[in-house]
Amino acid sequence: RPCLQYQIKRCTAPCVEYISTDDYLADVKRATLFLEGRSHELVNDLVKMMEQASDEMDYESAAIFRDQIAKLQQVQAQQAINVKAGEVDVAALVMRHGSACIHCLTIRDGRLIGGKSYFPKLPKLSQESEVLGCFLTQYYLNQIRMEQLPKLIITNYIIDDLTLLMDVLSEQANHRVKIQSRVRGERQQWIKMAEQNAMYALINHLSSQANMYHRFDALKRALQLDELPKHLECFDISHTSGEATVASCVVFDREGPRKSDYRKFNIKNITPGDDYAALKQAITRRYTKLKSGEGLLPDILFIDGGKGQLHQAELVFEELQIDDVKLVGVAKGPGRKPGYETLFVPGDSVGIRLAADEPALHLVQQIRDEAHRFAITGHRLQRDKKRKTSTLEDIQGVGAKRRRALLHRFGGLQGIQQASTDELAKVEGISRSLALIIYEHFHA
Repeated sequence: RPCLQYQIKRCTAPCVEYISTDDYLADVKRATLFLEGRSHELVNDLVKMMEQASDEMDYESAAIFRDQIAKLQQVQAQQAINVKAGEVDVAALVMRHGSACIHCLTIRDGRLIGGKSYFPKLPKLSQESEVLGCFLTQYYLNQIRMEQLPKLIITNYIIDDLTLLMDVLSEQANHRVKIQSRVRGERQQWIKMAEQNAMYALINHLSSQANMYHRFDALKRALQLDELPKHLECFDISHTSGEATVASCVVFDREGPRKSDYRKFNIKNITPGDDYAALKQAITRRYTKLKSGEGLLPDILFIDGGKGQLHQAELVFEELQIDDVKLVGVAKGPGRKPGYETLFVPGDSVGIRLAADEPALHLVQQIRDEAHRFAITGHRLQRDKKRKTSTLEDIQGVGAKRRRALLHRFGGLQGIQQASTDELAKVEGISRSLALIIYEHFHA
């Protein structure tokens, strides 16, 4: 008997011969046309079949074909890129923390028909152009893909030996193949789409359980720990010239980022731009709560910074009498280039330098970059919120109705700032005493 897929009309049940061989092969042919991007041919075939069924008064079959055409056109509208795009492949490379992802988009007949991510192994000190060039050579010289090779390939990096690769691909495909990287307009949007997909895929790949366990084990050896760590935390500070300072705390375990435990701290009552004071305040607020039983202490606390930032964490932990957390400062290398970081631990003035391809360093970079991203996101939200908030809201006695009246009378905040006490008092709802308060607020 047929399975549930047949009952819910998602299958024609060829396994129990509820559909004839000819009809089933016709379905396979139509599916092939769709996957090859030849949707216009498929729609034309379905239109002919609908008209034929209608002429034969088989209205039930005609209605099925009509619905298939409508759904197919809906999918086509969602996938539409550009009717003039023709056959194009897009390959975008993203490299992070010792790993790489290349996402390939396939555009046929002006429609995006698919995409797939690949994770090539990286030799030491690999350059983006080198990695992408080697990948494309292996990817397209595969016999199956050679038969479907497009006339245009777009990449996000200029690859090595570009002319040689285009000549080889053109010879194998029996038509001219062009590889471009400097594109604009809609093609630039395709590159951004592929890069974004590659980034998401790489993040998921780095967070995979097997990969994370391998890196945790490497971190244990690098820091000479007695046991495999389970819980990591990292702090970072973000502000714009001291404005809207925000501290972030991100949490990782052996399964990757634990975003439900992330925390942001809006820093107040410090000298603007004092990163040490901001870090000390955030760490104090975080671990005072954890020590009181509101959560678990980490095995390792990473601080984005050198010896100075690390010392602030030492002071807080000494004051809170916490001695079972490993403290590690992550100092950036020359030119802030990844792979040249130095790890500092209390009592070690020299620091630990790990090889650029060391999995432990990749884990440290990943958690450090995540803390940086989270801090910047929080800072921007706080800064934008502050800048979008009218200073009139800070004046006691000026509610929403009076703010509207003031803004309507003077045309904006600048006009209110330039108004005299007498002019302010002429606004409906603004008394002489309130006008004086408003004036002093802007001219104190």
